[in-house]
This record gives sequence, C-alpha cells and structure tokens, in this order.
Amino acid sequence: MEINRSHLFHADSTMNQLRNAIFYLARMMEKEGKTNINERLRNMGRNIAKTFINYWKPIEIVNTSNLRDVLKTVYRTILSSSISIDVDSAKKLIIVKDYKCPLCRYPYDDIAIAGCEIVLGMISEIVSLINKESTDSSIVFLEPDKVIESRSLGHDICIQLFKYKIGGG
Repeated sequence: MEINRSHLFHADSTMNQLRNAIFYLARMMEKEGKTNINERLRNMGRNIAKTFINYWKPIEIVNTSNLRDVLKTVYRTILSSSISIDVDSAKKLIIVKDYKCPLCRYPYDDIAIAGCEIVLGMISEIVSLINKESTDSSIVFLEPDKVIESRSLGHDICIQLFKYKIGGG
C-alpha cells in the first residue's frame, strides 16, 4: 500500500506527532537564538495549508455570510476542535476561542510559545487559497494577528485573533 498525504489526514496519530514536533522544533530554534519563532510557525502553517488544500477544500468561496460556518468546519475537520467565534467589526478582528486545541493540549514550563501559532498561519492561508480566484465583493481574507491565550501556556483555552478584510482590495 502506498501512503500519501491524504492518508495522514485520516490518521489519529498525526496530530500527536505534529504537536510533539512543533514544541521540539520551537525548543531547537530558541536554543539557536532565533527570535521570530511565532512567525516561523505561522509560515509552517501557511505551507501546510498550501498542501492540504489539494486534498480537502470545504467550500468554493468564503464570504461574510458563511465565514463562521467555514471556520467551524475547518477547525473541526482538520483539528478536531470545538470553537466559538466572535467578530469585532469595529477593529476588523475575528476572535476564535478553541476549547480543544490539539496543538496546545499540555502546558509546557520550558518554552513560552503557543502551539496554535501554526494554526493562525494555516487557517488564514486556507481561506486565502479558497478565495484567491474569486471576484465576489463579499469574500473574506484573514491575516494572523496573535494568540492571546494558550493551553500550552497554562490557560484553560486557546484564543486566537485574526485580522480580516472584505473584498479583494
């Protein structure tokens, strides 16, 4: 049997291995004096999305009317997470509360990085890739902002912020 990335999508052990690798890698980067670990993890998430979209695309367009449902579907399908979403239209922010973030399952005393930094990059890139060919004026684009709480840092939940803009401009 030939195993490909599509098989990994359905493997239970994949998220455990990814979580372990993220924190191991973050420790290595910290030891080497890297200062932009958050951005490096977000770039990894973007690269994961670029591959992932070839195997699963939840919808043909992400716009203002389906954004919440699409995000819930992506988090549930890829991460097996349970989330709630708040939108701050004045500040153009999407606030995602992830109650079961699999990348931040355990607190780590030796590193001050949130595993879900990688999620910020992956989610925003998935939405961008879905919408990249659309000319619809109601499409939504996300940019990672920050993780303000993380289970890996000792909080009860992970809270991730995304900046958003509507339309292609």
